Amino acid sequence: MAIKKVGVIGAGTMGQGIAEMLASKGLDVYVIESSEERLTYGMQMIELNLDKQIEKWALTQAEKKLILNRIHTCKNYEDLTSCELVIESITEDLESKKQVIKKLDEMCDENVIIASNTSTLSLTELASVTSHPERVIGLHFIYPVSKIDLVEIVRGLKTSDATFDTTKEFVDEVIEKKGIMVFESPGFVTTRLICLFINEALHVLEEGVASAEDIDNAMRIGYSFQNGPFEMADRFGLDSVLAALDRMFREYGELKYRPSIVLKKMVRGGHLGVKSGVGFFKYDKDGDRI
Repeated sequence: MAIKKVGVIGAGTMGQGIAEMLASKGLDVYVIESSEERLTYGMQMIELNLDKQIEKWALTQAEKKLILNRIHTCKNYEDLTSCELVIESITEDLESKKQVIKKLDEMCDENVIIASNTSTLSLTELASVTSHPERVIGLHFIYPVSKIDLVEIVRGLKTSDATFDTTKEFVDEVIEKKGIMVFESPGFVTTRLICLFINEALHVLEEGVASAEDIDNAMRIGYSFQNGPFEMADRFGLDSVLAALDRMFREYGELKYRPSIVLKKMVRGGHLGVKSGVGFFKYDKDGDRI
């Protein structure tokens, strides 16, 4: 099955990145959000990101126009019936995602692949609300989507070989990223490892070993990380990091996954990172460090 039209549910940070990346690969993308305001904001952020690329000579005005022309905003799920693949990328909440996937299962033809961009949730549980669990799969993109050439392709208990093979071919050949097969496990590979890295950096900070700036510099310069653990957490969203650690702590029951007190305090205080303008560091409205 050739995938030429893709639906994206959710126009938050990850949804924006996924939609923009798919459109840049020549695919028609159909985006749905929970409200007109959120959808408009999502499209504005996509255009802003494209403008930044133009400023850096990474994109032309003509290419920007082509990308935006391939992204179609939709008001209801009926507009997704012509898609061969639909990617759910809403907030990391199990019940909310189950509602979306159940609705997609009811609306879409049984040959349509339903994918979730979840970073920690059970694909088997998400698929349990559908009539065709064999067509449900995980497509975990990593932020920033346009720059990271890795996708975790996550198999639930009932995901079929045909669904996996089609999805793997789509990832490797159509959007030209490296797809790795992951069998369902809390946090999969990337979230499980990176959240432990961030959590340990938080413990180092709590103990007063070094400042957040110096810890970031140590890992960024010393080990060639693009961002240190604290800026990385800011860009993921501190609330998202906390939610991932909480879920893995509940699932595995191991103390190494217990979230740092510092992380909990910052989330309670509304310091969520780039999305709120302040986390471990401060950011302007374009997401750049101040």
